[in-house]
Amino acid sequence: MVSLKDIAEKCNVSIATVSKALNDHSDIGPETKDMVKRVAKEMGYVPNAAAKSMKTNRTHNIGVLFMDEAHSGLRHDFFATVLDSFKRHVESKGYDITFISNDRSFPGRTTYLEHARYRRFDGVVIACVQFDDPEVIELVKSNIPVVTIDHIYNDTTTILSDNVDGMSRLLDYVVENGHRKIAYIHGLDSSVTKTRLVTFNRKMEEYGIEVPEAYLMETPYRDTHGAYLQTLKLLQLKEKPTVILYPDDYACYGGIRAINEVGLRVPEDISVVGFDGIRVARHIRPRITTYKQNTEELGAQAAENLIDLIERPKTTLVKLVTVKGELLEGDTLKKLN
Repeated sequence: MVSLKDIAEKCNVSIATVSKALNDHSDIGPETKDMVKRVAKEMGYVPNAAAKSMKTNRTHNIGVLFMDEAHSGLRHDFFATVLDSFKRHVESKGYDITFISNDRSFPGRTTYLEHARYRRFDGVVIACVQFDDPEVIELVKSNIPVVTIDHIYNDTTTILSDNVDGMSRLLDYVVENGHRKIAYIHGLDSSVTKTRLVTFNRKMEEYGIEVPEAYLMETPYRDTHGAYLQTLKLLQLKEKPTVILYPDDYACYGGIRAINEVGLRVPEDISVVGFDGIRVARHIRPRITTYKQNTEELGAQAAENLIDLIERPKTTLVKLVTVKGELLEGDTLKKLN
């Protein structure tokens, strides 16, 4: 294994000079830096991670705590793309990521906080978990830098998709196209659901549209079967809605199946609107009218803010970052006016 001493002898400089050159210190001239780095690369030098960790008190390893309610893992289109963006951005800054185990069944498992401390994570990103879980709250309240995605805690940096903007733009588009009988099958209770539901009610109030209680239903996120069953109930109403909003694009496909099974057509007989803008929704016909969340920017913001908390703790403020998406006009909303 090549050492700093080996490089120093090859370059005919001191070990201190080699160390400063490899760490880009300003008191080493550019020519010397270039020579040392070139020789180090030619000799196959690899920094000793353990030694570097002891010196900087950082492991350059970030923990990822992620588990959605449907246990879809990295098959979860929305969060998989967010985490892919997060991974690419932290790796570009020299960090690795490690997933924190959610399996509570094996003997001797540790809490999330104990796991994070054992692995000596510099920081942790938390997404799509049971946010009221005592173990999650314990980790959030610890001295380990934490960034959450799509959930707000006090005194914790949070990266949010702009759900107010998303729901507002979808409803504006729906009403502009002449719809007044608007049903909403929303997700289970969460901060995201509450924000969307409050926005839905406020927009309906602004437009002077009364929404019957029977038009508001609930199903888990990404649950096509649950959305299918709830849609069947809406279709049995004497006064059917002209459009149904769904919590996500997967649920929207469950609704389309229910509509087709009772002999109705989308959007000729009833319109549907999704949320998320997953890739498959742009390639399957009919293309879903939906709000595309900016997963690339969500992941990038989570990475940037977590690294700031790790590397500049004294000058980095805890903040709430909202990321806007875009309305995608698909084929599933009929123009009534």
